Amino acid sequence: MKTERIIIENREHPEEELLKKPAEILKNGGLVAFPTETVYGLGANALNEEAARKIYEAKGRPSDNPLIAHIADFDDLIPLVSQVPEAGKKLMEAFWPGPLTLIFPKSGLVPYGTTGGLDTVAVRMPADPIANALIRLAGVPVAAPSANTSGRPSPTTADHVWQDMNGKIDMVLDGGAVGIGVESTIIDVSGDEPVILRPGAVTQEMASGVLGREIHLDPAIVSGPMKAEVRPKAPGMKYKHYAPKAELTLVEGGMEDVVRTINRLAEEQLSRGFRVGIICTEETRDSYPHGIVRSLGTRAKEETIAHSLYSVLREFDDLDADYIYSESFSKDHLGQAIMNRLVKAAGYHIIRT
Repeated sequence: MKTERIIIENREHPEEELLKKPAEILKNGGLVAFPTETVYGLGANALNEEAARKIYEAKGRPSDNPLIAHIADFDDLIPLVSQVPEAGKKLMEAFWPGPLTLIFPKSGLVPYGTTGGLDTVAVRMPADPIANALIRLAGVPVAAPSANTSGRPSPTTADHVWQDMNGKIDMVLDGGAVGIGVESTIIDVSGDEPVILRPGAVTQEMASGVLGREIHLDPAIVSGPMKAEVRPKAPGMKYKHYAPKAELTLVEGGMEDVVRTINRLAEEQLSRGFRVGIICTEETRDSYPHGIVRSLGTRAKEETIAHSLYSVLREFDDLDADYIYSESFSKDHLGQAIMNRLVKAAGYHIIRT
């Protein structure tokens, strides 16, 4: 398959003429990668089971890993769900369009091939102008997981998509780098109590404030790998995700102890002839004299860390790193999402100093 690449120069006001062809591809069952405010998504008609199958095939994604249906308007939600609980209404009003996915009881219109066999459907309304305009033109809800090979770091630029998807999909829309850099928050509102299945830029604190009560994390987020026989409720819960090719280890503890431990581990592997990557921040960059050192940003602005995370992990792939050692981050606010991605990328390999 030949993959076409279209550059969208005006991200805020994309030309409709440039989006007509990719919209037709989506409507007719093809695959189009496009930018959102979180990461690049790999889009297909969410109501077309064969199109959904193509997503799983292109990504090498397990078939029980559900997809998220993306919509352009609030009215687009109603045909996809059997009910909209009150918690869902409040969260939609507060955070849509934006980086929040909500899980509802699904209607009969949505095929099980899109939901991973579940009786619920995950829905998001992206704020990115390209994504929103494309979905509106397509006239169908668009299933769009991250546009990368399953398990690899998610794509935050069109070049990342091209590395993984060239020759496997119909088209890539190049809108430049994304803004946030980590996937949407996922909150399940289909049960008696809302629960966070994946942390993101809509933080636990923000969502709890809107609902007037604390929303808890699903136990699978904090307890470690999900058992093989358990069907995941949302993307990113069960399988290894976001992982570089190198063995990644996360180091937790007081900052002095973390720096000392990372330097010791790096020196040991360097002495054996391995290539070692180190993930740090601007505050500690000068504390690492050896290895390939990359700063994600500053701890004072967690959004800089989230924005850089996947790009740095992919850069270590390009540099053929054998081992990567990463500092840990706060476990609240946006740090909760950053740590969730790092822990998954490391395969739960954590050293506590």
